[in-house]
Amino acid sequence: MSEAMSSAPPQGSFLATGRGRVTLALLCAVTFLDVMDGAIVNVALPTIRSHLGFSVQNLQWVVSGYLITYGGFLLLGGRAADLLGRRRLLIAGTALFAVSSLACGLADNQGLLVGGRLAQGFGAAMMSPAALSILTTTFQDSDRHKALGVWAGISGMASAAGLLFGGVLTEDFGWRWVFFVNLPMSALVLFGALRILEADHGRSVPGGFDAFGAVLATAGMLLLIFTLVQAPNDGWGSGRTIGGLAVSAALMVAFLVNEQRRAHPLVPLSIFRIKGLAAADATQVIAWAGFYSMFFFVTLYMQNVLGYSQLQSGLSYVPVSVGIGFGSTMATKMFIRTGTRPIIVTGALLAAGGIFWLSRIPVDGTYLGNLLAPLVIMGAGLGLLYAGVQTAANAGVPQDQAGLAAALITASFQLGSALGLAVFSGIAASRTNHLLAAHTPPKEALTAGFQQALLVSALCLLVAGAIALRASNTRGESATSEPQQNPQLSYDPA
Repeated sequence: MSEAMSSAPPQGSFLATGRGRVTLALLCAVTFLDVMDGAIVNVALPTIRSHLGFSVQNLQWVVSGYLITYGGFLLLGGRAADLLGRRRLLIAGTALFAVSSLACGLADNQGLLVGGRLAQGFGAAMMSPAALSILTTTFQDSDRHKALGVWAGISGMASAAGLLFGGVLTEDFGWRWVFFVNLPMSALVLFGALRILEADHGRSVPGGFDAFGAVLATAGMLLLIFTLVQAPNDGWGSGRTIGGLAVSAALMVAFLVNEQRRAHPLVPLSIFRIKGLAAADATQVIAWAGFYSMFFFVTLYMQNVLGYSQLQSGLSYVPVSVGIGFGSTMATKMFIRTGTRPIIVTGALLAAGGIFWLSRIPVDGTYLGNLLAPLVIMGAGLGLLYAGVQTAANAGVPQDQAGLAAALITASFQLGSALGLAVFSGIAASRTNHLLAAHTPPKEALTAGFQQALLVSALCLLVAGAIALRASNTRGESATSEPQQNPQLSYDPA
């Protein structure tokens, strides 16, 4: 690998070479696998519940278990990739992901399935930041813009693809195959990582590894996401929810104090002064609160109101993938001319318009009349926004902090998803229950709840666009090999 790269002329395009394209395909396969696994299980949940005897309340852990450990361990995984070696973390995470996927597919009781999902999330938390940081340090200049655009497009399409594959596999082969499908993909990633990626050994850290900071950050993130996931069941005003949020906040404050005092912290706080990174992470949190909940409510609407089968629901998202691909492709071509700010704002407005249109869904709706056009518009907006955010979050990041930057933007995705689902499902349930108490027919009550939640989701995208308006307008400057001494602030009034 090193010989192939060093033999290329300095001004040449590595992405134009066969090895460069294969490297990008391998890294995109990692994000596809991780993101898809968060969605593929959703349409199989009714079948899993009947086969393993889950209660309605406990069934959520089949989805939430993956989300909690994935989001909770991302900061640790990203920094470990910088310190221990990115390829090494990618291989270890993929191996754990594959083994836990096999355990999930073979599970004959609830505990084994949920335990396997927790382990899957931990594996993904190692894989994702390692792969993204390999991408941002391997490709440079225009290659980097194109690679990030492709990465963003694949990541965005993975959720829709997960719903499609989940429906097909569950209906034709059984629910266990939503986990078994990960095995051949994981094997390809492991083979490619060993044969294609250059070995790296991380870097030594004077003063040792910040173990205390790692414990504080991981505990704080785990507790925060766990509390958000449980909030709709426990109630937002309950002692468990308030206590969980308070303890999580205390842990994160203690983490920040620890990082300020450490000579060699787990998360150097100076990283947030890098141009565009903080605003990109904030935009990601707010935007994905709207996007993730939108997929959730539209899927429920199709199945519980329109009576779609699992397969029909999955196939309904195929045009969304086309929209996402179009948006991310356009973003890739526009970065150098316009910078990231117009791309992110345009994507947010398009997505907000599409989701607002979806908030008008009627009880007697049809796919062609009420879902197809707004889903495609939303998908195009998602592709633009996600590609812009990924580029803004990784531009100008020193190579020795690339894994951390990748972990931060991915953690923003996970935190936004958990936050949106927790808050908006409560909004939908409150509206539906109020109407049911007034003897409104169930389908009408459900639809009204979905409408209200989707309207708030659209407002989230408008807020994300407003944040992006104040963000710096980076054009995806390449990462430098050394940490910046005087990084620019994250806001640019121009």
